Amino acid sequence: MSETRLFKPLKIGTVEVKHRVGMAPLTRLRATGDFVPTPLMKEYYGQRASVPGTLIISEGTYVSPSACGGFPNAPGIWNKDQVAAWRTITDEVHRKGCFIFCQLFAMGRAANIEESRILEVDIVGPSAIPIAEGAPIPRPMTIEEIKQTVQDFVTASENAVSAGFDGIEVHGANGYLIDQFIQDVSNKRDDEYGGSVENRSRYINDIMTAAANAIGPERVGLRLSPWSRFQGMKMENPIPQFADIINKAGQLNLAYLHLVESRVSGGDDYESSERLDFAYKLWNGPILVAGGYKSAEARKLVDQEYPDKDIVVIFGRHFVSNPDLVYRIKEGLELSAYERGTFYTCSSPVGYVDYPFSAKYLVSQGA
Repeated sequence: MSETRLFKPLKIGTVEVKHRVGMAPLTRLRATGDFVPTPLMKEYYGQRASVPGTLIISEGTYVSPSACGGFPNAPGIWNKDQVAAWRTITDEVHRKGCFIFCQLFAMGRAANIEESRILEVDIVGPSAIPIAEGAPIPRPMTIEEIKQTVQDFVTASENAVSAGFDGIEVHGANGYLIDQFIQDVSNKRDDEYGGSVENRSRYINDIMTAAANAIGPERVGLRLSPWSRFQGMKMENPIPQFADIINKAGQLNLAYLHLVESRVSGGDDYESSERLDFAYKLWNGPILVAGGYKSAEARKLVDQEYPDKDIVVIFGRHFVSNPDLVYRIKEGLELSAYERGTFYTCSSPVGYVDYPFSAKYLVSQGA
């Protein structure tokens, strides 16, 4: 195991991780009804910062009140209370010797009627195309609204830095608002934000550029899911579109590119053989890769399949049930099984902070 590159350090933006096992952004719904992070979240992230030098990507965090409408008890980062609460979490992660980026997003047409009505926010998108049959038809955003959301991402990025995050991740994946602008299955606009590869790239490029200008490109990462069918997505041929976005991101010298494999659809596994080789070839910096990996597959990815690339393998569900996941992988220990039924139990510690550390880890810590 000591020969694997999985446990070699890697510089990512302003930080140097000590190994290449990272924690995925995972929606858990443990914030308050006002979208403020809680002490329970501090405990959760602190547990998963159990091995120094680990890179953690926070759960999707709303950039503004208008970005909400889908997840009750998800966190936001647009006001002082949210920033202050996040600060307690980032301080705890840093105290453990780890690093944390804040994933920023907006719902767009992925919002639902009930939550949107409660919050009195419109369900919007690039075009009047519902996420699925029978779903609400989103109101197409005006140019002014588009430009305002770009500014919302900038403000959220600045707030994230104030909250102590090492950087932010622009969530351009999984069928949320940015992804809806990227792909022609959801974007049928005939203005500067639709109708061509370049125009569909404009929104995400505006956000990346503005965020990089505001907090520095070395603090900005980008997440994409070119092959995902989750939430009604997947273009017939996504490669030209996503190649354009990746090339633009490369010109900005962002901290990293985060890619979702085709075999993952949201929080579920999916049968698919479509590959990300085109993206690997285009990107010269650190690459984060999420794809339902297990320990042996992770080592194979970094050691054999792409030995010339600086890859961090991102784990999600196994990080839920194994707070000491990095230690377990390094020591070859068995992983605890996760309980899917408690992934999204609002405000509950059950299935959140009650998964055990391995006995060997506790001994190593003198417990």
